[in-house]
Amino acid sequence: MGGPGDPPEGTPEGGPVGGEDEYRSVVFDESFVRAARLQEYSAQERMSDHSPAVRRRPPLRRGLSRQALILVLLIAVAFGTAIYMGVRHPYQNATIRQPVEPLRMTVIPLAPEGRVPGHADAEYLYEHSPAAQFRVGAEGIPLPASRRTAHFSDSQVVSALTTAKDYIVRSSLDPDVLAGDQVRAVRVLLDTDQLDQFDQSFAHPAADGRHAPTGWLVRFDPAEARLADGRIRVQGSLQAAETDSSTLEVTADHTFVYALRAVGAAASEVSLFTVRRELHFRFDRDDLRMHTAQLVVSYVQAGPLSCAEDSTNRLHPLLAGRTAKAGGPAGTDPYATGSATALCGSLATSAQPRV
Repeated sequence: MGGPGDPPEGTPEGGPVGGEDEYRSVVFDESFVRAARLQEYSAQERMSDHSPAVRRRPPLRRGLSRQALILVLLIAVAFGTAIYMGVRHPYQNATIRQPVEPLRMTVIPLAPEGRVPGHADAEYLYEHSPAAQFRVGAEGIPLPASRRTAHFSDSQVVSALTTAKDYIVRSSLDPDVLAGDQVRAVRVLLDTDQLDQFDQSFAHPAADGRHAPTGWLVRFDPAEARLADGRIRVQGSLQAAETDSSTLEVTADHTFVYALRAVGAAASEVSLFTVRRELHFRFDRDDLRMHTAQLVVSYVQAGPLSCAEDSTNRLHPLLAGRTAKAGGPAGTDPYATGSATALCGSLATSAQPRV
């Protein structure tokens, strides 16, 4: 008889002595079974659809999936980027830009003390005037040797000087501007915050120190005078300096001498007309990038003019042979380095050509 644990027929031949199973040490617990890649179908399942005896089970997922890890990583990167951009915003300087000052302007007409000298030849007048050694056109506005400042590079200083020169050339030498037909060439060089003041000056000129077109540019009354010689004589200087860590300032001081003739009189004599312009430009980093300028001060002396004529909108030159009552307390020489203080001055005899 076999023991209570043995099969009814006894221990199979060749089996282990005493009925001990050699695989009894292998424990098939539930976790082991669930982890198996192959699973046997039940008898009912095999009878119903003739499926194979086994089926492959999906692998047991342990921890986070790859997609979940990627999602977590992307969230972390986005969060870190948001923090970085909040601390170092690339446009943070634009939010602290200083307000642009309106242009302050002074236009002083200079009345001749006697008859305005004239001659048939413009070159003769130039040779016998203080402008004899002046250069012609934009050559009289050379760029100075520039050096970087504490907060601005060489290229930024050059950019400021170049923009200031472009403004002076367009507003003082452009024939269309001088004839009063064009203002856009000057307007496009101004900081956008000054465009309203510029537009209002030409729409509603006023002698209020803010809205005189002749404070922005040089233009003559086209019904009275025209250029007799396109080679305008110019002399002056440009200087650049840093005012603070975010601002460059360019100071310009130039004298322009125009040869003018009366409109509709081809054979009339030519006379010289002198304009001295002292302009102060300001540039922030936006202006340097956009090739624009803030014109903050414009100081103009011009003659020969009559103090009785309004020089706010256009200049009305006194041409060859004409006279005007002297205005102001004393003669003013636009070639001199001193600045006039009167709202209307007298054009010194030394400033006129000797004919």
